[in-house]
Amino acid sequence: MSDTAKKGILVVSFGTSHEDTRVVTIDAIEKEIGAAFTDCKIYRAWTSKMILARIEKRDHIHYDNVAEAMERMKKDGITDVIIQPTHVMNGVENDLMKKDVLAYADHFQSVKFGAPLLTTEEDNEYVVKAVADEFPVIKDKETALVLMGHGTEHYANAVYAALDYRFKDMGYENVIVGTVEGYPEIDQVMKQLGKCGAKKVVIAPFMIVAGDHAKNDMAGEEEDSWKNIISKAGYEVQTVLKGLGEYESIRKLFVEHAREAV
Repeated sequence: MSDTAKKGILVVSFGTSHEDTRVVTIDAIEKEIGAAFTDCKIYRAWTSKMILARIEKRDHIHYDNVAEAMERMKKDGITDVIIQPTHVMNGVENDLMKKDVLAYADHFQSVKFGAPLLTTEEDNEYVVKAVADEFPVIKDKETALVLMGHGTEHYANAVYAALDYRFKDMGYENVIVGTVEGYPEIDQVMKQLGKCGAKKVVIAPFMIVAGDHAKNDMAGEEEDSWKNIISKAGYEVQTVLKGLGEYESIRKLFVEHAREAV
């Protein structure tokens, strides 16, 4: 890297239309990455077209998509780029993001990618410990922790079942991982709850932000929300609206992944 190099870090998130959770998750991750890389300018891009359009219409605020952010860095004279996604896995969003970034690769001296949250076996183990530290209530074997992930049709969805297995392998038999739009889903969660002997259930999102899925599909008042399905089965239910981005340990892992990209 030459002395005239200008370094930038593009933090890529799915995005959220909920300001309350954005401030304590996406904003917080970007802030910590900025604090760790004081010689880099921090940029933001979101990958959800629907959320970007909603915010532009509702709040008259424009956030860049990945192509726009790459264009912005090019105009700013950035020469060396690190892309750090806040995605949970190497799924569809991450694949599309890489494609958009690489279309601009020739305009920079170097482009390097940091890894999503769950990329290596070490990441999985780290995240199990981070969740266990966040929820000491799971030491009580009569209480189960149900984590609601997003889920995807992409083959990377297998990471949820692998993580569920990892929790149990590390001694947390009463932690259950399910998804809204993949496998395992609520039916598998209910089967596991029946086997683990819990009387109380804490439900928390396994997503970077506690947005629509957490507030509605997980903790909402609709009949088919996870809170109501589990409650109707006779369990005492508590919901925790706290995205993974609110965990200090998770933010540290994203910073570490950006460091590894360097």
